[in-house]
Amino acid sequence: MNYTLDFGPVISGLPDLLKGCAGTLFLAVTGMTLALAIGIGGVVLRDSNVKALRILVISFVELIRNTPFLVQIYFVFFALPLVGIRLSPTPTAIVALGLNGGAYAIEIIRGGVQSIHKGQIEAGLALGLHKTDVFRFIVLRPALRAVYPSLTGQFIMLTLTTSIASAIAAYELTSVAKLIENESFRSFEVYGTITLLYLAMSWIIMKAFAVLSMRYFSYPVK
Repeated sequence: MNYTLDFGPVISGLPDLLKGCAGTLFLAVTGMTLALAIGIGGVVLRDSNVKALRILVISFVELIRNTPFLVQIYFVFFALPLVGIRLSPTPTAIVALGLNGGAYAIEIIRGGVQSIHKGQIEAGLALGLHKTDVFRFIVLRPALRAVYPSLTGQFIMLTLTTSIASAIAAYELTSVAKLIENESFRSFEVYGTITLLYLAMSWIIMKAFAVLSMRYFSYPVK
């Protein structure tokens, strides 16, 4: 069987694909932001003195880490309306991405926090620093610096996971690609093109994280 390549539908649909890239980056950035907030908050609750909170965080992490993201996003999409919360597909995808990334961020950040020597915390308290300042400057920032490469890798994976949001018709690159493929039947050309676009977006995000690392987590030059 001879197959003739025809990138005509891809070229004509390129503006829509680029808009889909913007949708993917929007999902990725907002999902990462929510995931980071959940990760930091989860670490605080995970190490609290309230046993119920510790159990809640541990259960949340295990639930997310041991179920597929496709199941998670369907659950959020169909469960929220049952409690009176109705969201469109894109906000639903953001919530699901945030919950998924947050569970992994909790364990990653917690590992960084545990690497901080207790003597440093005691020294900060002895100097009269408030517990909030001790956590922000003596615990959290060095911990994030230590685990930054792991967080970067996890968040890039989260960017690629946004493709699953097409299952609930959230606006992102894969959902746009499906529409073009359904109209043109040029599967190889369409998905080959978005493969390159995903590679480009991953590279952009990786470079952005490198800039943030130099800006906020690099050690001062002597």
